[in-house]
Amino acid sequence: MQVCMRRLALYPLRAAGASRGKGTLLCVAARHLSPGARTLFSETGVWERDYRTETRHKVEQWWHPRIMAQWQKDAQAENSNRKKFYVLSMFPYPSGRLHMGHVRVYTISDTIGHFQRMRGHQVLNPMGWDAFGLPAENATNLHLCISEVSEVTTCLPDYYRWTQYLFIRLFEAGLAYQKEAVVNWDPVDQTVLADEQVDENGCSWRSGALVEQKLLKQWFIKTTNYAKPLLDALQDLPEWYGVKGMQANWIGKCTGCYFDFRLKVNGEETAETLSAYCSSPEAVFGGAYLAILPSHRLLNGSSAVRPALQKHFQPGRGQFSSQQMIESTEKLFIFRRKSTFLGVLPTSSMGCVPDCSEDDLSVASALNLRWTTVLQTDDDGTQTLINSAEFSGLSREQGFEAITQKAVQQKVGGHLTSSKLRDWLISRQRYWGTPIPVVHCGSCGPVAVPEEELPVTLPKLSLTGKGASPLEAAHDWVNCECPRCKGPARRETDTMDTFVDSAWYYFRYTDPQNQHRPFERRLADHWLPVDVYIGGKEHAVMHLYYARFLCHFCRDQGLVAHREPFWKLLVQGLIKGQTFRLAESGQYLKREEIDFTGKEPVALGGGRVEVTWEKMSKSKHNGLDPQEVVQQYGLDTVRLYILSAAPPEQDILWNVKTDTLPGVIRWQARLWQLVTKLRGARQFEDPPNPSLLKKKELAEAKKIWQNKNYTIQEVTAHFTEDFLFNAAISRLMGLTNTLNVSVVLLHSVEFEEALAALVKMAAPMAPHLASELWAGLCQVKNPLSPVLQRGGDVLQQAWPAVDPQYLEAPDFVELAVLINNKSCGTVTVPLQASKDSGRVEQLVLESSIGQKLLRQRSIKRVILSPRTALINFLVDE
Repeated sequence: MQVCMRRLALYPLRAAGASRGKGTLLCVAARHLSPGARTLFSETGVWERDYRTETRHKVEQWWHPRIMAQWQKDAQAENSNRKKFYVLSMFPYPSGRLHMGHVRVYTISDTIGHFQRMRGHQVLNPMGWDAFGLPAENATNLHLCISEVSEVTTCLPDYYRWTQYLFIRLFEAGLAYQKEAVVNWDPVDQTVLADEQVDENGCSWRSGALVEQKLLKQWFIKTTNYAKPLLDALQDLPEWYGVKGMQANWIGKCTGCYFDFRLKVNGEETAETLSAYCSSPEAVFGGAYLAILPSHRLLNGSSAVRPALQKHFQPGRGQFSSQQMIESTEKLFIFRRKSTFLGVLPTSSMGCVPDCSEDDLSVASALNLRWTTVLQTDDDGTQTLINSAEFSGLSREQGFEAITQKAVQQKVGGHLTSSKLRDWLISRQRYWGTPIPVVHCGSCGPVAVPEEELPVTLPKLSLTGKGASPLEAAHDWVNCECPRCKGPARRETDTMDTFVDSAWYYFRYTDPQNQHRPFERRLADHWLPVDVYIGGKEHAVMHLYYARFLCHFCRDQGLVAHREPFWKLLVQGLIKGQTFRLAESGQYLKREEIDFTGKEPVALGGGRVEVTWEKMSKSKHNGLDPQEVVQQYGLDTVRLYILSAAPPEQDILWNVKTDTLPGVIRWQARLWQLVTKLRGARQFEDPPNPSLLKKKELAEAKKIWQNKNYTIQEVTAHFTEDFLFNAAISRLMGLTNTLNVSVVLLHSVEFEEALAALVKMAAPMAPHLASELWAGLCQVKNPLSPVLQRGGDVLQQAWPAVDPQYLEAPDFVELAVLINNKSCGTVTVPLQASKDSGRVEQLVLESSIGQKLLRQRSIKRVILSPRTALINFLVDE
């Protein structure tokens, strides 16, 4: 297993505004590249006329350590008064070699980080490892050894100490609790699985084993208490590419709440409580019965009321008889009702109120149950509470508010949530995880480990055994002293789900070396919320929900000022490889096992072959080693390809022969040629005289000036608003075309400044190439513009700004875009290009509208109106 970034060609650069340990800016760099025989200008002062493969490798080898060193130097001298920018990529999970998906996410975050730094921001773009969990345990059975003090690594005690600290805060707030529950059990990996880790066939996502249902005592975090705040807070966030809708759907409509009921058997009170969902909390005094599922712990666990329940359970009918002897008494209210337990419910337990539900009414009537009427309809049609103790006389809306608030105050429920949402089950029966910092005492019950005794570290033991949690075998570790009464106790042997570690890591990045608390509030408040959070859409529900919950909780605990951890979310599509498999058996084949000479591919051993695009995987023989790809094409080429192949949220179908990779290789060569031409034109002793330009040449120079400003405007918008880096690269290519001019125009200020802006705008995406191009530009003889006379490398330059006079009198027109005669928005194009059908078509295709609505469609015809500002694309439906 390879977990060291340097071995995987991913090199960290320190974050601006942070000392060592404050985070990193990722750069992907090539290793073991042949030095080549050609010279490099920055090294020898001799400029190569052509950008050859060996030149590219030499450029990247030369500039990578220098870019890193300069970034570290700038970080130490950073002015903390600069506006902050926090760009964050989701944790890599080192269960094996990093793959092209990792390269994609860190290329995006690195590009954004460089761009924001050039805009004058103090940038934090950190790096860490989500190194706990089943895949890492199965892959190594060893502790991972990562010594970089700047990296956040979840499996190291200096990190999970604070995961345990936050768990104790949850425990003390009544939000972490233990109960028996029916869980998904993987019989091979011997651990609990979340519902999302079980596939549609009922098999484990990891081992493939058929999942069993098992009753275990588990630890939960009461995320349902925060359901309504988490749902409401989505309204204040910008659009998240559909993810906000996914979050809202996961939470559900928060129209009811849970109440805790105290259970009695034959009139005698037990220590048991039953938390039941009530869809009409205001009518709780009119409840007729409580209902539970047949899988509920009261029927299947060690509950004291289990014998009484089973006595009256009728398995054939799936329900209890109305004569059973269970009573329920809610802690807050005097509430004694005979209770009937049914078997088909939307939640594991539910309080049923006939006054508010026809279904509840029909069941209660069929079972001859009695209940109290609690709703009275007044003459004006409003409903008022009656027979509801101190709440009688309130309107239904007032009663809803008053009853739920008092239940919260009395700590017996009342938090608004949905019937579909469940609390977060965090127990895992594995060694490789954060130990739950609780001891079980016969006298005191579960007791949190004191903060000064954290971290509770993992004992050293063999992981070869199966059965119960491996920690059970560590007797000297399990048997301990109760922190409260000093009597004998046993440590909790479950470990935490890895989602707990990744639910708060964005806090730790702001203060990763703090030995006294998880993070300094001052630093967390400075950096949060994360300005751009980048990762896969597969984490759009669970991880984001848990991370948002932890931030809301920390805000309520006074640990931070912000309630939401992430501002903008940039979801990333997959990089898919071409797969070949036998049509009959579904067996995946390697490319060399297939005959491509005919019209359709066939297996060499016989059999029809199906060709598809799927997520890269070693088992599907369609994966790519990032290090090999970088060695073959060069680092900047891979970065540009990844950014230009598709918008971030779309999948990339990796096919280097037919897609955009040849185009970005040619573009790099054209950029090199532009600098070569300018350097060649300025070799004369006499400085050029722009005043000698003729009328036609002055018009061409103005066109260059306009295109430069238009490109700056568009590319800046793509980098800050919609993150369509592919559209930004397309626009830069357009400016490159504009700069393919006559030799005379090489002696204009407009050309010089446009080329300088072009190189600077390419720098965040291709930093090595741009650094060399900038070095070549700054040594041009007889420069006309002060832009080329400033010191420093290209990444130290300010991001180019639009000229004020261009903003004051822009020669542009707003063009309506239609697709199959239906309006889809507008695009702003230069006035000079507005009558050129081909040019307008290109600009629309480069725009966000074109990238989202036209990129994947076959265009049959394009109609540019000669009279109105309108263009119509006719496409196949």
